[in-house]
Amino acid sequence: MFASRRSIAAIALTLLAVSACKKKPEPAPVPVPPPAPPAAAPRVNQDSIDAARRAYEAAAAKTRADAEAAARRAEAERVRATIAAKVYFDYDKDEIRDDQKATLDAKVGIMNANTAVRLRLAGHTDDRGSDEYNLALGQRRAASVQRYLVARGLNASRFETVSFGKERPVAQGQNEEAWSKNRRGEFEIIAGGDNLRM
Repeated sequence: MFASRRSIAAIALTLLAVSACKKKPEPAPVPVPPPAPPAAAPRVNQDSIDAARRAYEAAAAKTRADAEAAARRAEAERVRATIAAKVYFDYDKDEIRDDQKATLDAKVGIMNANTAVRLRLAGHTDDRGSDEYNLALGQRRAASVQRYLVARGLNASRFETVSFGKERPVAQGQNEEAWSKNRRGEFEIIAGGDNLRM
């Protein structure tokens, strides 16, 4: 009986050992990768980047356009100022003074660059002398300016002349300072004044 208990115990141990050997450990779980983001998610970011780039480029283009427009306006103002610059005459004279030639020469360059421009040349005098004499002197001064400009290659048809004599003084007074400012030739654009350039 003792032997049979022993055999039962041996059998039980064998069965236990065999059953223990048959069990294999379960493999460690393989980590599951996170789900891929939806296909639209990267596009949303790229769309935002593209929209920001387009907005930046549009703002930069507007800034450049504004700067160019301002430069064109400033250039047009410089041209207008150069054209409007007066010339002055000596008492009872209609000859172009040497110190006034540079003012007229600057107008020649502008007239060549702006072929549609036409000017009114107005002759003025100081208040000494009769109305009739001063109207004639103002006309001679305007004609003298026209001759000077035509001699530098400009067509006479681009000018009209007028005399105001002593009727439109720019300075009041009975002294040389006032008189010298009133003995002048003035320039007015009467055609082609749009888009002026140097």
